[in-house]
Amino acid sequence: MNMKRLFTIILCLASFAFANAQYSIQCEDTCNHIHGLDMSHYQGKVFWEAIGDNGRMYYCYLKASEGGSNIDKTYVNNINMARQNGVKVGSYHFYRPKQPQAEQLRNMRAQVQPELQDLLPMIDIETNGGLGPQALCDSIRKFLALFEAEYHQKPLLYTYTSFYNRYMSGQFPEYKFMIAQYTQREPVLNDERDIFAWQYTGKGHINGVNGFVDKSRLLGRHTMREIRFIHKNRR
Repeated sequence: MNMKRLFTIILCLASFAFANAQYSIQCEDTCNHIHGLDMSHYQGKVFWEAIGDNGRMYYCYLKASEGGSNIDKTYVNNINMARQNGVKVGSYHFYRPKQPQAEQLRNMRAQVQPELQDLLPMIDIETNGGLGPQALCDSIRKFLALFEAEYHQKPLLYTYTSFYNRYMSGQFPEYKFMIAQYTQREPVLNDERDIFAWQYTGKGHINGVNGFVDKSRLLGRHTMREIRFIHKNRR
């Protein structure tokens, strides 16, 4: 093997190793932002003791319900174990736009008990159910009205950049949004609205979870206080 070819192979191997090393470095390892997780049954068994010992993760959103009847089978155990290990938790409902809003609220309320919430519940909006922008937003507003009558506060809304730009742009100015965008650059919405939190990866790693986990962080000067669940005895 001549020296030129050997040098090329060594250079390629070094580049590959560097790329892998870079991939293993996660955002929270290199910055001082407020980071958090969201989890569901997809994460399988979670070792909450390890999550609780992680000083870089300040919050965790747990999937509780979906549509009018589906529930996440790991939710009850996850929220109880998370709280026992000092993790600030919130719960989220996956919204199905064409299913009756009252049924969805009943399903969510049966799971998301106010006394167990540290953070505002989050409504996950990722599908239009075949509706156009106006009909979708009308559907969401009906659900939000029911939610707020039940919980007496506004939820956090979650969606991803392209979905927001196509269906929700310029709508819901009074709500805080978590926006998913799996790129190195922070998301910018086409109406230039302020974004509360950015879910920056669906392939994060953390001790206590085997496999991938979604990670997010607060943007700008936003703080955890803004999403604190207000209990009646704390008003």
